[in-house]
Amino acid sequence: MSMKRVFIFLALFISAGMAFASDAKIPATDDQLDYAEIVNSIDSVGAPFIKGDYVVFTAEHNMRHVGIAFDFEEYKTIHSFQIKKFVDMEYNESGSICFFIKKLPKKNLGFNYRLIIDGLWTVDPYNPDTVFDRKTNLTLSHVDASRYIPPVTEKHDDGLVHFVYRGKSGEQVRIGGSFTNWDSWIYTMTEVSPGLYEFALPLPPGKYEYAFYNGITSFPDKGNPERCYTSDGKVASLLVVN
Repeated sequence: MSMKRVFIFLALFISAGMAFASDAKIPATDDQLDYAEIVNSIDSVGAPFIKGDYVVFTAEHNMRHVGIAFDFEEYKTIHSFQIKKFVDMEYNESGSICFFIKKLPKKNLGFNYRLIIDGLWTVDPYNPDTVFDRKTNLTLSHVDASRYIPPVTEKHDDGLVHFVYRGKSGEQVRIGGSFTNWDSWIYTMTEVSPGLYEFALPLPPGKYEYAFYNGITSFPDKGNPERCYTSDGKVASLLVVN
C-alpha cells in the first residue's frame, strides 16, 4: 500500500472515530437503572406498592386496555398500563400481566387515583384502601406514600440553591460548575450529618452545569438525574433554577 493511501486510510479512520465520539450517549442515570430494576421485580398482580420514589400498579392482562389517572394531575391525563410477558425455561410464553410505574412528585406523601378499564372508570380491585370524595360522590382508590424523602439539590424557600452530596463521613467534598468558571477550589461543602454534605448558593434563574470534587476527581450529582457533558468531555450534572 502506498504512503498516500495509508494517510488517506488514517484520515478516514480518525474522522470516523470523531463522528462516533460526537454521537456518544450520556450513561444511563440512576433513575433509568431503578426503573429497569423495578420492572424486572414485578412477577404477580397485587396491591400497589412503593419502591423508592416510585409507585407500582399491576392488573390482570385480560382486558383490552387499562389506564390510570391521579388526583395530583387533576385526573386530566390517562396513563396506559404496559404489558410484561413471562417465559418458561424453553422460552415459551407462560403468562403476562399489566403494570404501570409512576415516579412520585416531590414530597407527595399520599394520593388518590382511579383506573379506567376498557373505558369504564373504577376503583382498583387489588387495592383495599379507598376514600369517598364528597365533592364528586365517587369512591377513589388511595395510596399512602409516607416515606423518608432524602434531601436533593434544589432551590429552597430561602431563595438559595442547596447542593446536596451523600457519601462517606469525613470526606473533603468541593463543588464547581459554570457558576465558578469550573474552579473547584472556591466552595467546600459542609458535612451537616454523617455522610451528608450541603452547600447553599444564591443563583439567579437559569441553567447551570456542575459537579462534585474529591481531590482531583470530579463526579456528577447522583441525586440529580439530569446529565450533561463539559467542554473537556466529562459527565456533569445539569440544574435548572426557576
